[in-house]
Amino acid sequence: MSSTIKCVILDDEILAISYLKLLCEQIENVEVIKAFNDPKIFLSEIDHLDCNVCILDIEMPGINGLQVAELISDSKKIIFTTAYKEYAAEAFDLNVVDYVRKPIKKERLIQAFEKVKQINANSVKRDFIEWNTNIGKTLIFTEQIAYIKTSEIDSRDKEVTLKDHSAIVLKNLNFKSLLEMLPSKDFAQVNKKEIIAISAIKVLSTQEIITNIALDQQHFLKMQIGETYKNTLMEAFANK
Repeated sequence: MSSTIKCVILDDEILAISYLKLLCEQIENVEVIKAFNDPKIFLSEIDHLDCNVCILDIEMPGINGLQVAELISDSKKIIFTTAYKEYAAEAFDLNVVDYVRKPIKKERLIQAFEKVKQINANSVKRDFIEWNTNIGKTLIFTEQIAYIKTSEIDSRDKEVTLKDHSAIVLKNLNFKSLLEMLPSKDFAQVNKKEIIAISAIKVLSTQEIITNIALDQQHFLKMQIGETYKNTLMEAFANK
């Protein structure tokens, strides 16, 4: 796998594009393939461009960056740029890699690209996750993971329950990127807020999962299956 990050820029301001391109050119192993100032043209061409990261401005006339991200987030990693902090929660709900506030500093942009590299590296290793957690940078073997859910304290964080019932919090990581790190044959997303290890499923119906994760001596963790994730979940379970 090439170590070069190939990115495309979308921003309605020409000066902002020029500045961002200048910063990217100063960062090792980052290449700007193309830049757009019109979201409609961007959407018409993005599927035909050889890139793996899109840097999107949020506040744009007509179609904003959040709407653009909803259309391409399944195929491209996304870094948002914006001058407005109020979009942060909504941006991370879209499973983006990072959210960079304007005015953009080179050091902050490097951090965003480092997250992309980390995700790419983990997607190749597949047997463990190395990420910043509540106890610092940590290596977690995927075979030890039973259950993952979005943190109720901060939706950007993900709470991981291990098979020995211990827990750890992955900091600032979205489900899309997390699923790319996990072996697809062993994990499946159940709904917008939960991922389960297939080995932790005890009972599977069309609407609900009962796991082998004990809540107490008599009760086990149950999850409602989101309609969007039902087919993928059923296929994953059938292939075990």
